[in-house]
Amino acid sequence: MALLLREAIGDSLRRTRVSQSRTLREVSNSARVSLGYLSEIERGRKEASSELLAAICDALEVPLSEVLVDVSEILAVAPREKVAADRASVTGRIAQDTRVVIPAPTARTLAAA
Repeated sequence: MALLLREAIGDSLRRTRVSQSRTLREVSNSARVSLGYLSEIERGRKEASSELLAAICDALEVPLSEVLVDVSEILAVAPREKVAADRASVTGRIAQDTRVVIPAPTARTLAAA
């Protein structure tokens, strides 16, 4: 399943808030948005309007453009991480002592070539 834009935005906002050691309550008060709604945005469950996103960025004292650059980087990396996770999942299901045996060609096969 692909990473959604709202999930990437929420991830970026949460990482920014946490890096500032600020609580949801502090940011929600500054941005004048309910604590519950801000939490839903950070978890990628709700879409933030451009006006609300700007208010949250102002409350975090971070330019909206910086959040959008971060989001574009998250979205660019997400497909590669999914491929790596899928490969690890397949590899994890194959026992480490499993060997692939390729039979030697027969004389008939060699003669036909």
